[in-house]
Amino acid sequence: LVTAGPTNEYIDPVRFITNKSSGKQGYELAKSLFKKGFDTTLISGPTNLEITKDINLIKVETADEMFEATKKSLPADVAIFSAAVADYKVKNIANDKIKKNDELTINLEKNIDILNYVSNHNSKRPKLVIGFAAETINLDKNSKDKLISKNCDWLITNNVSQKDIGFNSDFNEVFIHYKDKKFKKEKLLFKRKSEISEEIVDRIITQIN
Repeated sequence: LVTAGPTNEYIDPVRFITNKSSGKQGYELAKSLFKKGFDTTLISGPTNLEITKDINLIKVETADEMFEATKKSLPADVAIFSAAVADYKVKNIANDKIKKNDELTINLEKNIDILNYVSNHNSKRPKLVIGFAAETINLDKNSKDKLISKNCDWLITNNVSQKDIGFNSDFNEVFIHYKDKKFKKEKLLFKRKSEISEEIVDRIITQIN
């Protein structure tokens, strides 16, 4: 099971809050898993990407829709949460387009934490739960904190302050933090996202076998 892309959280019928994510790394992970023999489901927020018909693609738009699709797709042996899910949604979505004013106040409320929900699900928790984090500062500390707080097995972090890699780029540089190895960190060097995905999937196979 792989989640990918952003989510859109509507303010009114024509405006929404979102995250800067192309979905490229998640799509490459789904492709690599399928190539290695996994029966793969990809739950994708809005992207312009295409995927082979052999992969079960579920298209969603909001965090709530991604959460419901994730629950329906469990159980799974491996779950990779690479989607950039919006942390907040609008508390009261306007039924009509909001007219332009000098000021506008929008009240937000937290979205469901999909990674946290799956990681702590006693009966349907996958054998391996992998989270993703996009950070701009304090990568090691923030990654370790998230790995613990979300109860995931691995956390894959990339520095999105670097403009030539990460979001929208075909290239990436990530760090894998392993919970069962006392937070050992491994760096996958600046490479095409497809190459990084292949290396991650090889490590997944070793782990679950």
